[in-house]
Amino acid sequence: MFRAIDIPAADGTIDAYIVTPDNAAGPLPAVVLFSDIGGLRPCYHEKAQQIADNGYAVLMPNLYYRDAAGRVVPEGTSFRDPDVRPTLLDYAARLTPEAQARDFRALLSCLDSEAEFAHGEVGVVGYCMTGAFALRMAAQHPDRVAAAAGFHSARLAPDDGPDSPAQVVNAIEARVYFGHADQDALLPPEQIARLDEALARAGVHFTTELYKGAAHGFTAKDAPSYDAAADALHHKRLAMLLEETL
Repeated sequence: MFRAIDIPAADGTIDAYIVTPDNAAGPLPAVVLFSDIGGLRPCYHEKAQQIADNGYAVLMPNLYYRDAAGRVVPEGTSFRDPDVRPTLLDYAARLTPEAQARDFRALLSCLDSEAEFAHGEVGVVGYCMTGAFALRMAAQHPDRVAAAAGFHSARLAPDDGPDSPAQVVNAIEARVYFGHADQDALLPPEQIARLDEALARAGVHFTTELYKGAAHGFTAKDAPSYDAAADALHHKRLAMLLEETL
């Protein structure tokens, strides 16, 4: 079940969906779902509903509300199309760590004010570029985020600079799970090793898993890299993480 909602934020109004099981008797434990770079679209609606059907209330925001409301990639087109990709990269460039932090605060305020969500700890999951969002949200709000997950995440540890997601993990109290594509040019082995080292050094309870034979975008049903077996495993691992933490 989907309900559209507008969330006041420092940079404007975030259009989002609250997704719950049909005939839910809520309030239910909260999960924030960040889409991949392609934004809100049917395959992410399906993901949100599948998570919700396991007994959660899911908040799925439009990442690009500063520039456009609703679906950004027109039906019948793809992120990879040359007339779509530059627009998305332009929108994504504005999602700086500082902008993300402002949005996290707005999303948590929404969780605290809407009837579908139970009070207390929350989970967060990201895909592609938003695997880093999940890490940052867990680090910035360790008292609220109990579970953080990322799948076919990108650029989690590109270097040792201060803006690298791997550099923010010291404050994390959440359980962390990452499902990596083992053929992902956007997160090569050296970055996985660098992130794992940072998480271990910080004492974070984390799991890293390589999805053998999977490519970047393996959970996105509208992508040529979609892998049904890897997608099913991702849902299984995410469900286990949320059940054990929320």
